[in-house]
Amino acid sequence: MIRCLLLIFLLIHASLAKNQFQPAKSQAPVKNWPTLSGEPPLVIARGGFSGLFPESSSYANDMANQLKFTEVALLCNLQLTKDGIGICLTDIRLDNSTNIAMIFPKDSKTYNINGQKVKGWFSVDYSSDVIMNNVSLVQNVLSRTNAFDGQLPVSTVEDVTGLKPSVFWLNVQYDAFCTEHKLSVSGYLEKAMRFMGINFISSPEIGFLKNMNGKVNRARTKLIFEFLDPDVVEPTTNQKYSAILNDLSAIKQFASGILVPKGYIWPVDANKYLGNPTTLVADAHKLGLEVYASGFANDVPGSYNYSYDPTTEYLQFIDNPQYSVDGLLTDFSPTASNAIACFATNETAKPKKGKALIITHNGASGIYPGCTDLAYEQAVNDGADIIDCSVQMSKDGVAFCLDSADLTGDTTAMPAFMSRSSSVPEVQKDKGVFSFDLTWSEIQTLKPQMVSPFGQNAGYQRNPEAKNKGKFMTLVDFLELAKAKAVSGILINIENAAYLASRKGLDIVDSVTKALSNSTFDKQQTQQVLILSDDSSVLSKFQGVPAYKRLLRVEEEIGDAPKQTVDEIKKYADGVVFARPSLISIENGFLKAQTNVLDEMHAANISVYVFVLRNEFVALPFDFYADPMVELATYVAALEVDGVITEFPGTASKYMRSPCVDLNGEIAIIPAEPGALLKQVPAITQPRANPPNPPLEIADVVDPPLPPVANVSSSTASPGTPGSPGAPAPSSSGMAITANVGLCLAAIMALTSLSLGH
Repeated sequence: MIRCLLLIFLLIHASLAKNQFQPAKSQAPVKNWPTLSGEPPLVIARGGFSGLFPESSSYANDMANQLKFTEVALLCNLQLTKDGIGICLTDIRLDNSTNIAMIFPKDSKTYNINGQKVKGWFSVDYSSDVIMNNVSLVQNVLSRTNAFDGQLPVSTVEDVTGLKPSVFWLNVQYDAFCTEHKLSVSGYLEKAMRFMGINFISSPEIGFLKNMNGKVNRARTKLIFEFLDPDVVEPTTNQKYSAILNDLSAIKQFASGILVPKGYIWPVDANKYLGNPTTLVADAHKLGLEVYASGFANDVPGSYNYSYDPTTEYLQFIDNPQYSVDGLLTDFSPTASNAIACFATNETAKPKKGKALIITHNGASGIYPGCTDLAYEQAVNDGADIIDCSVQMSKDGVAFCLDSADLTGDTTAMPAFMSRSSSVPEVQKDKGVFSFDLTWSEIQTLKPQMVSPFGQNAGYQRNPEAKNKGKFMTLVDFLELAKAKAVSGILINIENAAYLASRKGLDIVDSVTKALSNSTFDKQQTQQVLILSDDSSVLSKFQGVPAYKRLLRVEEEIGDAPKQTVDEIKKYADGVVFARPSLISIENGFLKAQTNVLDEMHAANISVYVFVLRNEFVALPFDFYADPMVELATYVAALEVDGVITEFPGTASKYMRSPCVDLNGEIAIIPAEPGALLKQVPAITQPRANPPNPPLEIADVVDPPLPPVANVSSSTASPGTPGSPGAPAPSSSGMAITANVGLCLAAIMALTSLSLGH
C-alpha cells in the first residue's frame, strides 16, 4: 500500500509538471540538426531516471517518461531469469543493484564470463517469482541517495513497456552467457516483439546482432552495436573494440548504428582536459551509421573544460555546426532533454531575461583563482551583471581584492610566511597569516592558489592548470576594470572594519569611500554600486549616497524574519544576502520547505540575494538532480530572488539567456518543489530530523558603532605616501598576486548540512 501511495504521488507530481510546463508534443528547437536523420538527438534514459532512483525502478522510469521536452527512450538492460523472463537490471550480478545478497547470503556463485571469473548472484539461478517476491532494488552509485533502497521491486520488461514510452530500447549485454545456461535471448525477443514495441536493440556481441539481423524488421527496430572500452575483447571475433572501430563498413552490414563511450568522440587526457575530437561521428555518418554516445551522468565529473556543468558537456556533443551525435545515453535524462530544448540553439549574446542579477563571488572563481584579473575578465565575458571585490587591507594600507584576510588558504603564503602566523579571534577561530600583518610588497611576492571548497583530494578540483595563474587586483585596479569593461555594476564587500580600525589603525571604510569617489562611482547612475557588509555600522557610513545600494549579509542559517527585525534592517540596508538554507531549508540532503524569509523581506521592499551558488553536484540537494540549472530555476524563476551570487557566472548567464526561464513559456526548466521529494522517502528510512533554524533577531543584525581609528603609525607608512590608508593604491600590473576560491567555513557547513555522503 505504501509503495502504491508513493507511486501515485510521484505520478501526480510529474504529471502536474508536465501539464504546466510541457507542450503536448515533445519539442526541440526548430533547426536543421546535423544528426544523420536531421532530427533532434534522442535522449536515452539508462534505466529511466537512474541518477535519482534505483535503476529501472517504476519511479525511475515514470519520471524519465514524464520530465522531458524532447524524445526520450527508456533503456532496459536485459537479464533473463532461470525461467526465461526478461528483467531490467544494469549488471549481470544482481548484488550490484539489489538486496539479494542480504536475502540469500549463501547463494553467491562464480562464473566464467567472457574470459573473466565473476563472483556474485546471477538472475539465471533464480526464477522470476523468487526475484519478484523477495528482492528489492537499491541504488548502485554511492554518491546518490539511498533513501529509496529496499522499497521498489525489480521491473520486468513488460513493466517498462506498460508505461507506453514513445521509444523503448533493449540492451543485451551477455547473450553468450545466457546461451551457456540454455537460455535464448533471441528467442525471448522474437516472442516479445510480437506484442510490444521495441525500437532499438543494442549489444556489444557481434554474433548476437548478426543472428538478430534476419529476425527483426529493421524499419521498426534498429540494431545498434555497442562498443565497450577500447582494450576490451569482443567475444565473437576475439578482437579488441579499438580494432573493430577501424572497419565501420563491416558494422554497417548488420547494424544501423553504434553506441560508443563518449571518450571515443571527445577524448579526455590523463589530466582530465579535453583533447582534439575524433572524426568518428563524421566517418560513421558518411557510411549511414547513426552514432549514440554513452557514459553521461551529472554526478560523475568529466573534463575540467565543463566546469562541473553537465549541460555544457551535453552541448559539446550536440551543438556543433559540423555534426551532432544521434543520441545521448544518460542517467539524468531531464538534464539532457533540457540541454537540447533550451540551450542547443541559444546564443549567449542574447539579452538576459528576468530581473535577477548575476553577481560574482570573487569573479568567475570556479574557473580561475578568485579576485584575479583572469577571474574578473572571465566573469565579464560570461555575462555577469555585477562583479565583486571583497576588500582586504595590507599592513601599509593598500586596499585590494581577496575573499579572506587570511592568506593561507588562497595564496602561497605558507610556508613562506609561516613565522608570521597568528591567532586573531575577532576575525576567525583558526590561526592564519593575515593580510593586515604583511606589507603590500610582501603580498606581491605571493601567487594565487586555487583551492576547491570541497577539498583538493576529494576529486573536485577546479581547473588545476590555472591553479596559480592571474594577477592580484588592488581596489583601484578593480574599479578601473569595471569602468573599462562597462559592467552593469560592482559589489564591494567590507569585512572586519572594527578590528582593523581599533587594532591595526586601518580605516577600510575610508579607503573604500575615497577609492569609489576618485573613480566617480558616487556621482553616476549608469553602473550600480552595491555595498555589502555583515556590519550594520559599516552600512550606515554609506547612507545618503543615492548611487549606492546597501546590502546586509546574514551568514547564519535562519528560519524566519520577524517584522521587528525586518523593520530594523530597513534602517541600514536596501537588501539582504542570505545563505541558501535560509530561503529553503534542507534536511538530510533533501529540500524540506521554503521559509517565509523571502516573502517577509519583499513585503518590506527589501531585495533578497542568495549565496553561494556552485556547480559541483556535492553542493546541490538531491532535488536539483545534480544540475545547477535546476537550482537556478528554483531560486530565480520559482522564488524570484533579486540576484544570485555565484562562482560560475557563465552557468547562470546561460540559464538567464535561454528561452526556458519563463515558467509560463512554451518550455521551461522545471524548478524543484521543496519537500516534494522528501515526502516520498519512507519515514522509517529517514535519519532524525534536524532542529529548525532559529529566527533572525534584532541583535543578529545591529552592531555597535565603529571604533575610532587607532594611532599605530610606528608600523605603518606616513600619511600621503603610496600605500598609506588614504592614498591611492598602486597599480598591480605585472605583479605576482594572490587569489581565492570561496569560503572554507561556508563549504564545510554546506557539506555538513547536505549530508550527501560523498
